[in-house]
Amino acid sequence: MPSSNKYALISVSDKTGIKEFAQQLLDSGFKLLSTGGTMKLLSDAGLAVTGISEHTGFPEIMDGRVKTLHPRVHGGILGREQDAGIMQARDIPAIDLVIVNLYPFEAVTAAGDCNLEVAIENIDIGGPAMVRAAAKNHARVTVVVDPADYARVSNELSTDGMVAVQTRFELAIKAFAHTARYDGLVAAYLSRGNGATGQKLPGYLTPQFHAQLTLRYGENPHQAAAFYAEVAATPSGIAAARQLQGKALSYNNINDADAALECVKQFTQQPACVIVKHANPCGVALGSDNNEAYLNAFATDPVSSFGGIIAFNRSLDTSIARTIIERQFVEVVIAPGFSDGALEAFAGKPNVRLLCSDDGQDVSGLHYQRVSGGLLVQEKDTARIGRDDCRCVTDREPSEAEWSAMLFAWKVVRMAKSNAIVYAAPGRTLGIGAGQMSRVDSARIARWKAADAELELTGAVMASDAFFPFRDGIDTAASAGIKAVIQPGGSMRDDEVIAAANEHGMAMVFTGIRHFRH
Repeated sequence: MPSSNKYALISVSDKTGIKEFAQQLLDSGFKLLSTGGTMKLLSDAGLAVTGISEHTGFPEIMDGRVKTLHPRVHGGILGREQDAGIMQARDIPAIDLVIVNLYPFEAVTAAGDCNLEVAIENIDIGGPAMVRAAAKNHARVTVVVDPADYARVSNELSTDGMVAVQTRFELAIKAFAHTARYDGLVAAYLSRGNGATGQKLPGYLTPQFHAQLTLRYGENPHQAAAFYAEVAATPSGIAAARQLQGKALSYNNINDADAALECVKQFTQQPACVIVKHANPCGVALGSDNNEAYLNAFATDPVSSFGGIIAFNRSLDTSIARTIIERQFVEVVIAPGFSDGALEAFAGKPNVRLLCSDDGQDVSGLHYQRVSGGLLVQEKDTARIGRDDCRCVTDREPSEAEWSAMLFAWKVVRMAKSNAIVYAAPGRTLGIGAGQMSRVDSARIARWKAADAELELTGAVMASDAFFPFRDGIDTAASAGIKAVIQPGGSMRDDEVIAAANEHGMAMVFTGIRHFRH
């Protein structure tokens, strides 16, 4: 049990759980020091707390800009055993626990009405100073920046009155990461021109990621690898998925699962299934239920589906679980949920990895691509189109069924590697060609895939992620029976491509949007 002269300093913007934690600290014999809004919250809750100004004997000044920057605060945090004499001589009591999180700079600057003056006032100075001081002196001081760690610290205090050395060390690392991310957010905001210049990307970029999984190896067995989740207010995408069963995820599993999840969450109106292999969709379909969607997706390319990743936009029941198990070998299944019956069925295949992800958001943000000596950064491709965004450029207008198929195929082709071609009927893919150096080769591959799967292309549609540089892609599709095309347009030879479509009696629409994906 700590003696009564142990101090805990509390100053938090995120007040989640702080009243309960503070009460536990009092019960463990700590005296509480606090500032501003945190002190009021604790006092109103009936907790005994001393204000920083009373502790230092110096008032807050400059509208609160200066309150904790005082030797009686920082000497109490930074003092070591060998400093006991000077601390006693200067009447500086040791501060053993620092619970601080910083001004909400990220949330404030994300607001549409934030200006530079408001942003500047939300740059925390005293908070980072205390956090860094406590983290530096973690040999004696415990620093807590995340409410999620309150329970861990409280449990250790209630067990033997001390926070373990390893816990203090781990919390110190987390504290330095916390202040590093904060400084990165400030630099990024200011260097982006804070909205005044219209500059979308910052001059300085300091993204932060936390190691979430150590992987057996990378793309190949000789490469070390780990999965890092982006440190963000709300986890999203594959980083937010929970593994319910199966072997440990591999590098390639996570990469492919991300592609599958990003593709399937485009579809919201009815059940959808996406099967991915090597980060490319090899079959996508909608259905009246999961079984119909899965069977039609699988039928696109049964060969490539072997050992693939399957993603659904609806929770799975026993029926679809058994259908998958009977139909194919699968590495990962992703869905918003699994019934007890589905979990029981998959339990018979213990190596199959089940991921639960209810993240249906299409989160905007930045996309990073590492290159030697640098980083390519771009906004995520979240562009969407509807029928009204398209322009028919041929003599023949698309039929209603062709419109349905084209808009479906457009969602699929944006998720395939360039050069990408998708042949489709309403609500299902029939052939996919992707990742080729020539667009006409992708058109040929998609045709071969459909033929191998014994799927009829007559009357089907084609989607292309970028324009056709020559008419050969149109000729190839027409010879396969394709009757309608959706593509961005914008080629120097658009007139030749449109003429080819008219010769074949095809309908063609331009979207004005390109979806390269490398």
